[in-house]
Amino acid sequence: MTDGLKFHWYLPTHGDTATIADNRGSAAARTASHLEPSLENLTALVRTAEDYGFEAALTPTGSHCEDSWLATAALAQHSRRLKFLVAFRPGVLSPTLAAQQVSTYQRFTGNRLAINIVTGGDDDEMRRYGDGIDKSARYRRTAEFLTVVRGVWGNPEFSYRGEFYDIDKARLAYPVETVPTVYFGGSSPEAIEVAADHVDVYLTWGEPPAQVAEKIERVRAAAARRGRTLRFGLRLHTVARPTEEQAWRRADELIAGLSGDEVRRAHERYLASGSEGQRRMAALTTGELVGARSLEVHPGLWAGPSLLRDGAGTAAIGSYRQVADVFAEYTRIGISEFVLSGYPQAEEIRHVGEGVLPLVRQPVPA
Repeated sequence: MTDGLKFHWYLPTHGDTATIADNRGSAAARTASHLEPSLENLTALVRTAEDYGFEAALTPTGSHCEDSWLATAALAQHSRRLKFLVAFRPGVLSPTLAAQQVSTYQRFTGNRLAINIVTGGDDDEMRRYGDGIDKSARYRRTAEFLTVVRGVWGNPEFSYRGEFYDIDKARLAYPVETVPTVYFGGSSPEAIEVAADHVDVYLTWGEPPAQVAEKIERVRAAAARRGRTLRFGLRLHTVARPTEEQAWRRADELIAGLSGDEVRRAHERYLASGSEGQRRMAALTTGELVGARSLEVHPGLWAGPSLLRDGAGTAAIGSYRQVADVFAEYTRIGISEFVLSGYPQAEEIRHVGEGVLPLVRQPVPA
C-alpha cells in the first residue's frame, strides 16, 4: 500500500478550533476558541508534521486567513525538510510575478514549494479582491495563467497574447531549476478541462469512493485525450483513535455544540453555492442535525464536518486500523496523495502520525 503514497497536513493559518461548532462566528471568535495562528503556534505544528514524515503542509487562501506566501516563507525558515503547498488565486496575482515568487521561494527554501491553484470562491469573497468575472471566465483565466507561468519557467523570455493576459518578454532573474508540483481541484466540466491541460495533481474532496472513482475516470480520460497523465489526491479530515468506540465518542463531541437551525441555514447556503464541489459535499447530508453515527455516508467516512464547514466536509473515522483501511480503499481507486486535517490540528496529527501512518507504512507481505 505504501509505494508512491504521499501524506500532507493542513496548516490552519486562520486559527485552529477544538470542535466543528467553533467554526461559527468571526475569525477572532474562532481564534479565542482554541489556537491563534501565530508564528510560534504554526511552527510547532509544522515541526510536528515534519517529525511524523508528512510530505508538505497545505495552506488555505482567502480573506479569512493569513497570506499563504508570506506565512509559509516565514515557516520555512523554522523547519528543515517539510514542503509547503501554497494555495493562491490566479485572479489576484500577475502570472509573471507568480513565476518570480516561485523562483525566489525555491532558492530561499531549498526547493520546498508546491502550489495549489484555487480558481475562485463564492462571489462575495471574490469581490473582496476586486474580482468580478464569472465562473466560466475564471477558469479560462486560470488556463491562461498556468500557460504563462509555465512559459516563464521554461524559457529565457516569454511573450503571450490572450483574453486576459498580454505579456511581453517576461523573464526571471534566476531560472527555476526545480519546477514545483502544481495541484488543482474543481468538479465542474471547466475545471476538469483545466486540470487535463495544465496540472500535475488533481485534488478532490472526500466523497464516497464510488463518486471519487467516477470523477477520477473523467479527469483521467480528459488528460489522456491530450496525451497527459495526472496523479490524484484527496482532501480529507480524520477522527482517528485507538478504538472505534473512542473515535465515535469524539465525533459526538465535535458536533455537540451545533443547533438544528444553524445546520439547516448552512446546508441551504452550501446547496446554493456557485461551487459544484461544495454542492456535492452538501448533498451528502440532509441538512438536519442528527446523531454522529447517522452522518456516516460510507463505511469509515463521516460527513460531520460538512454540517458547518465550507470546503472539505468528510472525515475518515474509526480505530487507527480502520482509518488506514479507508486510505487503502481510496488508494485502490487511484488516490496517491492525502491532504489531512482534524480538530484540533495539534491533537489529531499526533493520532494520525503515531497511530495510523505506521500501519500505512508497513510493508505488504509477499
